[in-house]
Amino acid sequence: MRFRILAMGALALAAVVGATAASAVPNHDLIIRGGTIYDGSGAKPFVGDVTVDGERISYVGRHAPGHGKTEIDAKGRAVSPGFVNMLSWATDSLIADGRGQSDLRQGVTLEVMGEGSSMGPLNDAMKAEGRAQQGDIKYDIDWTTLDQYLTKLEKKGVSMNVASFIGAGTAREYVLGQNNVQPDAGQLARMRALVHEAMEDGALGVGSSLIYSPDNYAGTAELTALATEAGRCGGTYISHMRSEGDRVLEALDELIAISRESGAPAELYHMKAAGKGNWAKEDAMIARIEAARASGLRISANMYTYTAGATGLDAAMPPWVREGGIEAWIKRMKDPAVRARLIGEMRDEHPAYENLYRHAGAEGTLLVAFKNPALKPLTGKTLAEVAKMRGESPEDAAIDLVIEDGSRVGVIYFLMSEDNVKRQVNLPWMSFGSDEGALAPEGVFLLSNAHPRAYGNVARLLGHYVRDEHATTMESAIHRLSALPAANLGLHDRGLLKVGYYADVVVFDPATVADHATYEKPHQYATGVSTVVVNGGLALKDGEPTGAATGRAVRGRGWKGWKDGGCRASAKDWTWAW
Repeated sequence: MRFRILAMGALALAAVVGATAASAVPNHDLIIRGGTIYDGSGAKPFVGDVTVDGERISYVGRHAPGHGKTEIDAKGRAVSPGFVNMLSWATDSLIADGRGQSDLRQGVTLEVMGEGSSMGPLNDAMKAEGRAQQGDIKYDIDWTTLDQYLTKLEKKGVSMNVASFIGAGTAREYVLGQNNVQPDAGQLARMRALVHEAMEDGALGVGSSLIYSPDNYAGTAELTALATEAGRCGGTYISHMRSEGDRVLEALDELIAISRESGAPAELYHMKAAGKGNWAKEDAMIARIEAARASGLRISANMYTYTAGATGLDAAMPPWVREGGIEAWIKRMKDPAVRARLIGEMRDEHPAYENLYRHAGAEGTLLVAFKNPALKPLTGKTLAEVAKMRGESPEDAAIDLVIEDGSRVGVIYFLMSEDNVKRQVNLPWMSFGSDEGALAPEGVFLLSNAHPRAYGNVARLLGHYVRDEHATTMESAIHRLSALPAANLGLHDRGLLKVGYYADVVVFDPATVADHATYEKPHQYATGVSTVVVNGGLALKDGEPTGAATGRAVRGRGWKGWKDGGCRASAKDWTWAW
């Protein structure tokens, strides 16, 4: 009997030891413990855990069961879905450095490209033009379709996810070149077919940029036709509108009309009222958008959190002088008669085109990116300073710089009201985009200056506008950095901390998150983000990039690879709200 009791005791002890050992075996790939969880829905946060298995989230709640192969202590920090950069120009920079550090270190997990022009589809002439116009970053254009470009990035290895619209200007240039001509029925059908093909390859919709050539040669009917094609493939029409200044309300009316006629949702790129004389139009812009939304249209917007924009000196000159591409543009400006006419139009107080230079002035036009090494010492100077150095007018200096550089010349224009920016960050239909590359303060990126938004757009929102200015709440800001843009793009399994969703997760400190980049010294990382998970893999750990190729090409609803993908008879055949 005594032996039996001892044997039973030994068995019981073995069972306890075995259970303890089993409980110590990791049963999750990753657990983020004890953080303040903002799930992306806009709901109030709670303290809890998130678990990840494979590429997906497996638990979100108060107390995660089991153990993780990797565990992160997030006590005292925020845990949120990864952030969506709704306007990314990381097209070149991710080829040079797939880590995308200026965005990754702010918690960006999805780069959305395609403002007017996209990296496909390309014909031979467009490939040759693209190679000729490369600036500091050099690469071979060995792809043709947009899908091939995204796949190339994925195979090369990128830290964050990548997605793109097809550029309306790209489709136009493919068929019509860079000339100011209108398509006939056959040419328009070919442009629509290009949009259709790109949508079935996974494009998110069609994007236009209507102050630049050749986009601005397109009429409303052409844009509506392309938006109709995108809408029937489950996509969105997104636009840098025809004006953000003197005719901003008319431009907004055009965007709303395109959405109404096509059936596709529409979004404004980098919403603003540019130029002091237009700042008061903000009320009317908001009222028009909210009236359209109340009527049933899905109209939204994105913005960057700064009072200055960045583009080129082409935004200072009328479309007619830019027709035919950079070489034709430069050749025209060398003609004295053309030059005289051009200077007159650049000085016109009421120009017939969108002239950002007029709104910013020579003192508010900062030169930041040159292609010609001989001109790079001018980086960081204003157009007014360069004109004075050269003993010529600012308009002459702008013309000469384009000719000498063989490019549009990268510039920053100071245009917006801080009060309007502060107001916009709280609009419920507003998401956020940097309108910049994903850079690093090293190597080829130091050859030119960037707009500070490349390094600080998200951090400035969370630190300056949420924490310091109380312009909006943390849960609202996170919702509009994650779930809102994901829903607008039709990405039904991203943007939330939710079981079954892709594990794109950010851990950051709300008390210390901050931007540090300035116009004078733009190449400075933001701080406060400690961990970034992309598709379940650690892309940023303890504030430093791991270099892991965690990113994927993210495709829209029209992608043929989805079970229910492909295109429909019309946009009405899609359910737009998830």
